[in-house]
Amino acid sequence: MIIVDNTFVSHELLESCFVCDIHKCKGICCIEGDAGAPLEEEEIAVLEDYLDAIKPFMEKAGIEEVEKSGVFDYDQDGSYVTPLIDNRACAFVWNNEGIALCAIERAWQAGKIPFRKPISCHLYPIRINKLKSAEAVNYHEWNICNDAVKKGKAEKVPLYQFLREPLIRKYGQQWYEKLSNSMNGNNNP
Repeated sequence: MIIVDNTFVSHELLESCFVCDIHKCKGICCIEGDAGAPLEEEEIAVLEDYLDAIKPFMEKAGIEEVEKSGVFDYDQDGSYVTPLIDNRACAFVWNNEGIALCAIERAWQAGKIPFRKPISCHLYPIRINKLKSAEAVNYHEWNICNDAVKKGKAEKVPLYQFLREPLIRKYGQQWYEKLSNSMNGNNNP
């Protein structure tokens, strides 16, 4: 573990290479799993506030699901997650020529909302575990991302570099610089 401010960062962020290869995986991480994408409490309010702007980018089944149950659900631990369609796909998934993409992000790209997508989605395959007074930043290895691992190795891109933008979004530029310094052998985070 590497300690950066009040986070415990797994060494896998340095040691594992990763570059998403969505044309091979087809965005299956938005379809498979045992629950929806984790949501921060403040993200729920944002989704509720901008739902009407997101709906034009959603699939019909997703719209029906959020109209029926709202923009969030609970996982088995009682944490907030996005709702699922038929206990499988995220309600905010949008299918583009066989590739699962995010309707929230699509609305953001179109300039309709100021919110890109839930931070858990932006950070994936990193998962954040909340501790009492800190957070653990871990690599969630899943075989559906095998092609991303192969591509990352071929391009020699460490996971923390591939996820630079969302890590800065979550923790800030200074935090990321401390992480980079510790990853590069400078143990002065």
